This record gives sequence, structure tokens and C-alpha cells, in this order.
Amino acid sequence: MSGYQSVFRRVEVKFLLSAAQYWALVPVLERYMVPDDFFKSTISNLYYDTPNFQLVRTSLAKPAYKEKLRLRCYSVPAEDTQSFVEIKKKVDGVVYKRRADLPYGRALDYLAGEGPGGDSQIFRELDWFVQFYSGLSPAVFLSYNRVSFRGREDKNLRMTFDRDILWRADHLDLSEGAWGQDLLQPGERLLEIKLTNAMPLWLADALSELGIFPTGFSKYGAAYQTLLRQQLTELRMKRYA
Repeated sequence: MSGYQSVFRRVEVKFLLSAAQYWALVPVLERYMVPDDFFKSTISNLYYDTPNFQLVRTSLAKPAYKEKLRLRCYSVPAEDTQSFVEIKKKVDGVVYKRRADLPYGRALDYLAGEGPGGDSQIFRELDWFVQFYSGLSPAVFLSYNRVSFRGREDKNLRMTFDRDILWRADHLDLSEGAWGQDLLQPGERLLEIKLTNAMPLWLADALSELGIFPTGFSKYGAAYQTLLRQQLTELRMKRYA
């Protein structure tokens, strides 16, 4: 994936869609949107966190400022497959993302503190992040199938639809492929609208007519909350066994 964008500043709004809502929205998209450069992709991520899950717990508290760290690939990686180390920050509703690429094996070593990254400003930010949060390590695997669109006229308007969102809290290696527990109900899709300007009227009208409303859904947050519920259930079963 050459020529990737390394710095983002935008507003991201999320919506959970039923299968019926998605297919009702498709004809509207065909009039105003076109497939993005990477129209269909399977994305796999390792979300890094502290031993007590400080990053995701802070995020779920919905503060004015929050941040996360992840390692992303667009295929099942080998040691030399291009991967992306990403910091994603949200400040008063505005998303800032920094990403740098490394071969997958080197990225794992770098995030484990066992190898160099680079000398760019983005790597300096990554270096600070990794040093500031003590004990960072892979916490959750997340993968999903994505289709992406951009506006016919406004190329900064992007819409992504994620389905088959899978997560796991073990076997935390992207080279093991996409498998795990489903995060969504059958047929559901997570829509993210990425904006640098105001939402266009045609889109706001279409979402309203179809009963599609914003949600605070976070993939990593939802996976973590599911993990907590499962751990609590296991403890209760052991207590009363």
C-alpha cells in the first residue's frame, strides 16, 4: 500500500446499521459517493494497552481527551509485510491520527522496546507514547471486512462500512489470521462517516429518513466490555461450582 496518508485530522461519526438499513442506504450512496481507492479490504489490528487496560478504560469514561495505540495490517502478515503503527487521539470530538509503516516483524520488536523505529516526527511521538505508558503489550485482536466510499464532489468525505467484526484476547499475533468472537449481530454493519467539513444535507436527510442515528460504539471498547462480562461469568461459575 504505497502513498498512504500518515496524518489525519477529521471528525468521525459512527452509526450501527441493520442489514435492512444498509441496503436501503446503498442507492443513495450510488448517487453521491464512489468507491474509494481501497474499496474492499480486510483489516486486522492489535490494540496495545497497559496491564490494567488503562487506555480503554479511560476511553470508555468518555473524557474530552483520549488516545489509543494499535498495529494494523491489510493482509495476513509475514515478517516483511507492510504494517502500520498508529496513534489515534480524540480531542473534543476531533480525531487526530498519526501512522508510520514498518515491516510487521520490526513493528512487533519496536513496540516491545526491542528495536528501532525511525527518525521522523511521527516516530518521535510514538517513542514518547511507548515510554509514557508503562508495560504496553498486545491486549486485543480485532479484524473486520470493510467497504469504503468517498464523495463524488468532496473527496474529503469518506464513509466506511465494517462487518464481520471479530475479536479475541488470546493468540495476539496478526499472522494467525482473522478469527474470533463476533462483535455485531448477524447482518449488522458499523458505519463511520469521516468529515473535514459539515455533513452534507443529502446525507443527513437520508440517515434521518432511514432512522439511522449516531452511536458511541467503539470496537475495542465493546470487545473489552465483552471480555469483562465473560471473566465475571467464569468467576461466578467457579464460585458456585
